[in-house]
Amino acid sequence: MAEPTLTAAWAEHLAEMALGHVQRIYPCKLDHVLAGPEDLQAPQSLHPVFHGSFDWHSCVHGYWLLARLLGRFPGLPQRPAIETLFASMLRPELVAGECAYFQQAAHGTAERPYGWGWLLALTAELRRLAALDPRHSAWHEALCPLADLLAHKLRVYLERLGYPVRWGNHGNSACAMTLGWVYSVACGDAILRACIASRARDWFLADRQVEGMEPCGEDFLSPTLTTALLMTHVMEKDALPSWLDGFWPGLAAGQGAVLLEPALVSDRSDGKLAHLDGLNLSRAWMLRHLARCWPRHQQVLGRAGCVQLTASLPHLADDYSGSHWLATFALLALDAGSPL
Repeated sequence: MAEPTLTAAWAEHLAEMALGHVQRIYPCKLDHVLAGPEDLQAPQSLHPVFHGSFDWHSCVHGYWLLARLLGRFPGLPQRPAIETLFASMLRPELVAGECAYFQQAAHGTAERPYGWGWLLALTAELRRLAALDPRHSAWHEALCPLADLLAHKLRVYLERLGYPVRWGNHGNSACAMTLGWVYSVACGDAILRACIASRARDWFLADRQVEGMEPCGEDFLSPTLTTALLMTHVMEKDALPSWLDGFWPGLAAGQGAVLLEPALVSDRSDGKLAHLDGLNLSRAWMLRHLARCWPRHQQVLGRAGCVQLTASLPHLADDYSGSHWLATFALLALDAGSPL
């Protein structure tokens, strides 16, 4: 089987997909509490920047995808459109409106923790772009107040959270922690980084004997693989293979084989059932990343990642239920298991 990779052609296709939805307002699903009649507002009033892509978090990681492709493909044909979008939307006065939303008591937990994590990852990506081209530094600087706010919120949340959330959906702790870790390293947030490292050790260091009792019918993340992905970031490189050996000791003998097989998607027009395409793509990303970190299982993990990627890659644009968000995970998987 030919191994799919992130080519210039794929970059153009994914960029075009994201540009087609990040400013598409309707249909829209808000994570929004009405504290009074004044809160009944249009999406673009509530969220001056991230009001497209059906929901806030998908819009944020759509921007992340575009930022990543700008940095990876200098000759991207969509570069002028992306730069125009960022210059018009990533402005201090618009970001201030996003900050105001999350500072309100009724909305303080909106998008926790998945959306928060992606906003932090976007900020890290914009910082990298600014390092490549200082002319782009205004985008990162504009987003920093929102990143500071959500980084603080994430840290407080993790400190108060008694037990990790392990399900394969938006509440997943390990996924948000990985996204937050990427930000903490790229943007020098030592306090958040220490918090994530501490919580990861508390919650996941003793995990053993993965059984692979998944997927659930509406997962788009693997609880098992998100844990492993997080630990590849927070653990010392020389200690990681030993931990992985204990975490998934029977990999060579077939233990947890369900993690290596694509999930079957029965209805791609159903937003929750379409999550399983996301599961295949996010698994592909994580398996291909693990293959680099765990050399003795590189072949089996790499092959499984390729199989899962191939299963869902042809279906990115089948229906808006998936097309407003799947491209981000396709990019991560195509990019040979990008570590973010």
